Amino acid sequence: MTVHSPSPRSFTRPIRVLLADDHELVRDGIRARLQKVADLEVVGEATNGREALTLAHDLRPDVLLMDVSMPVMNGLEAATQMRKLLPEIAVLILSVYDNPEYVRGVVQAGARGYILKDISAAEMITAITSVASGGYYFSSAVGPTLVGAGTSAPVEDPYGLTDRERQVLTAIAKGQPNKEVAKELGISVRTVESHRLNLREKVGNKNAAQLYKVAQDLGLLD
Repeated sequence: MTVHSPSPRSFTRPIRVLLADDHELVRDGIRARLQKVADLEVVGEATNGREALTLAHDLRPDVLLMDVSMPVMNGLEAATQMRKLLPEIAVLILSVYDNPEYVRGVVQAGARGYILKDISAAEMITAITSVASGGYYFSSAVGPTLVGAGTSAPVEDPYGLTDRERQVLTAIAKGQPNKEVAKELGISVRTVESHRLNLREKVGNKNAAQLYKVAQDLGLLD
């Protein structure tokens, strides 16, 4: 099952990709694939999740293409931290496993996609482009596993909200004041106010009740 959402983000430069895999041979193969594509640029390589977080902070790639099973910090842990610290970076998980636990964990961790290591170069490029543009991508081979795991595909977002804007929208829908949201997300009150303005521009100048409905439609509320 391949899942796409609208792609509000367009690029006038190559999409910057950070690779994270503890096997050098795998990284070499992926890099060789991506270097053949003019619209993609490999900006760095990590051998574990912790190193991936450090490099992501320094290099600010558009996409982190990351293995699940790595030493020091695995891909799921790194994806969870990435969503908290650098939500603007799209995480795409690459794995040899298609079992329900991994797939469900990936979705819960906030990764935007899950692809298997035996996919074609064309599908890998499509996956990277999709998540970089704000969409989701799950390999077709993972489809039955995703359904079997009881995990729903991510809800499509017609507004093109960033992960941070979705977090702020969720907080607004729950009636949290700016100061509380800022403390919870580890950002300034002024930044929260800026996100609120961006939200209203993207979804329309809606009142609190309408914003609650938007958050509900996007699957952001329990």
